[in-house]
Amino acid sequence: MKSSLIVFTCFVAGLLIGFISQVDFQILNDLSMWLLYLLMFIVGISIGADRRLTEMIRKTNMRDILYPIVTIVGTLILTLSITPFLNQLSVGDCLAINSACGYYSLSSILLPELSTSTTLISAVEIGSIALLSNVLREILSLSCMPTITKRFGPRSAISSAGVTSVDVCLPAIARCCGEKYVAPAILHGTIIDISVPWLIAVFTSI
Repeated sequence: MKSSLIVFTCFVAGLLIGFISQVDFQILNDLSMWLLYLLMFIVGISIGADRRLTEMIRKTNMRDILYPIVTIVGTLILTLSITPFLNQLSVGDCLAINSACGYYSLSSILLPELSTSTTLISAVEIGSIALLSNVLREILSLSCMPTITKRFGPRSAISSAGVTSVDVCLPAIARCCGEKYVAPAILHGTIIDISVPWLIAVFTSI
């Protein structure tokens, strides 16, 4: 929760600075691209350096592998169901935004760079929407974790967390769902983590 509030505060601060100052947009665009390269490099290191990865792979069953796929498909189906009500966003934009599954740091940088949107909303605005919607998913998952676990079960709680089941939401999952769900939650978040850049790239090309 704290990290989400920090991200939101930074976003608002940047919004205010951008509004009151004259910043060269091209410089910001180039900087965001280099930040994207750095972020992808860090993601690769974090996954490769995780010593739990070997043990998770050894203990993995087919259900654990399929569950993140179910999370992604469920997210995309829900997105398609509300897309008709979002007139200013194309289907591809909506799918790209929500395919991040809570990965706000990557989606907010990657979407403006890859978006080929021809709608009334600019690529930068799409990146801002991705940031806010994915931060909101994390906040709601954290705050509603006990209720989701009680009403729908531990797997649903893990699914609601999306990619954050591997880090931010992991302590809440351990507390609400039990320690035996920690390894499936880490694997769930890791698979989605790897999938997000490819999903965003595919949907922004639609």
